[in-house]
Amino acid sequence: MPLTTAYLMNKNAIIITHGLLDTNQAKTAHGLVRDTSQYQVLGIVDHVSAGRDVREIVSQAPHPIPIYASLDDCLSNLSEPINYCLVGVAGHGGKVPPGMLNTVKEVLNSKMHIINGLHEYLSDIPEVTQLAEENGVTITDIRKPKPKGQLHFWEGSIYDIPALKIAMLGTDCNLGKRTTTRLLLQALRQADLNAEMIYTGQTGWMQDNRFGFIFDSTLNDFISGEIEAAMVQCHREANPQIMLLEGQSSLRNPGGPGGSEFLVSVEAKHVVLQHSPVRKYFSGYEHLNVEIPSLESEIELIRLYGSEVIGLALNTEGLTLEEAREYQQRYQQELGITTMLPLYDDFTELINTIRPLL
Repeated sequence: MPLTTAYLMNKNAIIITHGLLDTNQAKTAHGLVRDTSQYQVLGIVDHVSAGRDVREIVSQAPHPIPIYASLDDCLSNLSEPINYCLVGVAGHGGKVPPGMLNTVKEVLNSKMHIINGLHEYLSDIPEVTQLAEENGVTITDIRKPKPKGQLHFWEGSIYDIPALKIAMLGTDCNLGKRTTTRLLLQALRQADLNAEMIYTGQTGWMQDNRFGFIFDSTLNDFISGEIEAAMVQCHREANPQIMLLEGQSSLRNPGGPGGSEFLVSVEAKHVVLQHSPVRKYFSGYEHLNVEIPSLESEIELIRLYGSEVIGLALNTEGLTLEEAREYQQRYQQELGITTMLPLYDDFTELINTIRPLL
C-alpha cells in the first residue's frame, strides 16, 4: 500500500537551503527530496549547489529537481505557480542561518506560504509577520509547542495496544533514522504488512505522516504521554500490525539524549539501530572530542533496557559503497544481527526477521 497522496492539490513547493544543500544541515531538504506526499517539490534555491543534479547530492533521490542560485531565478524558470516555501535546513541549535531572512522576505513578497521547522520561529520576527500579513500568506512554525492544555501525560494506555512496536534508534543524531523509517515503512506495506510510522520530527510532519508529534518541542514531562497518545490515535484510526517509532538523537548524545522513552514508556521491545562505522565523535561536538561509545556497548545498553536490536542500518557517509559493504558483512558476522544499507538494500532480510515477531 503506497503512502497517502492526499493534499497534493495546490501544494506546489520550493525548498530554500541557503547554500547548505550539500551538507548534513540540510537533512530536512534531503528527506523532502527523497519522499513527501504533502508537497510537490518543483525546485530548490541554493546558491552553492545551483546547476547541479540533486541526485549527486542526495543519495537515492528518486527524480531530478532543479537547483537555482536565487529565488528570482527559480520562479522565472518554473512554469507552475508555487504556493509553498519549505525551509530545508536544520542546523545545530535550530537558528535561522545568517542571511536567510532576506530570502524569507523575498518569498513572502512573492506571496508564498512558509513552512519552517527550525527552533527559531519566523512568526516571532515582527518584520516577517508584517510582510506575511501584507501579502496575505501564512507562516507555519512547526516546532511551536502545543498549548499546555492539549498535551498528554502518560497514563498506561499503551498496554492495550497489541501492535508490534519497533523503535528506530541511532548511535548519534543526523544518521538517517527518519529516512530508514520511511523506507522500512514502504517495504513493509509492499510486503502486505499493515504498518504505520509515528513521526517525531519536523521533516516527518512535512512528509505527511499521519501520526506523531514534535519530540524536541515538547515539555519533558509530557514526552512519554505524547508518544503514547500518538500511538493510541494510530491504533484507533489505523489498527496496524506494526508501529515504527522514529527516534531522535541517541541514548547517550550529551547534547540531547533521547530514546529511552520508546524503550520504557511505550514498550518497544525491538529496535533497528542506525550507526555510522566511521563517525568517531558526536555530531556537533567534535571540538570537544566527545566520543561515540562502541556499537557493541549500545546494543548491550538497549538489552539492559529490556529490548533487543533486531537490525542494524548503516549510514554510508564518508564511505565508498565497497567499504560500506565490508562493514555490513563484518557486523553481520560478528554480531549476528541483520545488517543493511538502507539507501541500497531492499529490506527483505529485515522483513524476514520481523515477520516471526508478529
